[in-house]
Amino acid sequence: MVAINCDMGEAYSIYRCGDDEGIFPHITVANVACGFHASDPVVMRKTVKLAKEHAVKVGAHPSFPDREGFGRREMKMSRDEITASVMYQVGALSAFLKEAGMELNHIKAHGALYGLASRDEEVARAVADAADVFGVPLMGIPNTVHEQVWGQRKAGFLAEYYTDLDYRDDGSLIITREHVAYDPDEAAKAAIRAVTENVATSVNGKEIPMRADCVCVHSDTPGAVDLAKAVHEALKPYLT
Repeated sequence: MVAINCDMGEAYSIYRCGDDEGIFPHITVANVACGFHASDPVVMRKTVKLAKEHAVKVGAHPSFPDREGFGRREMKMSRDEITASVMYQVGALSAFLKEAGMELNHIKAHGALYGLASRDEEVARAVADAADVFGVPLMGIPNTVHEQVWGQRKAGFLAEYYTDLDYRDDGSLIITREHVAYDPDEAAKAAIRAVTENVATSVNGKEIPMRADCVCVHSDTPGAVDLAKAVHEALKPYLT
């Protein structure tokens, strides 16, 4: 069984990012931005409300404090600084979940923090230290430092496959500054392979091992609603 998750709630002030309302009917889990790369208190509250209306579980999507770079630039921070930063962001989202009578489902780091934690044990442990406070699973890339560090935690690890990003031959994820469009039908077929055959295809055409407790779509990918709809239809028999 698998979940379909989406990084969302990334608008703030008068600025809009992605069609969250259009995507919600096609996902089962939302990774909600916590204000450091995008979002603001009003958007966070609205996104939690939308998730409740659609019976979608909510996880926190914390990042480096890098709003100008949308959290996609690596930053030099100590382990304690990263832990405190993640705790701060997740704590903010937790307040809105409490208001809505919902539970925090998981934590998934965003952008450069997510990518760095997949390679650097100290960064991965910093994020895990924060997650331990909340007692929820961490979502990440299988067969990387994510799984090596986070898989040892009592709260558990959720292996994630991406429908709208590419992988290198070694199984690492290519995290782009700006997402490009993907063919919805091809993305859906690839998602089924990841879920049923535990395999993905790298950007160079190499088959790589893959596990998928959840399949991710991004709200800021061009054509995101059509992609999410196609992936949802394809994975209906396997959804949790």
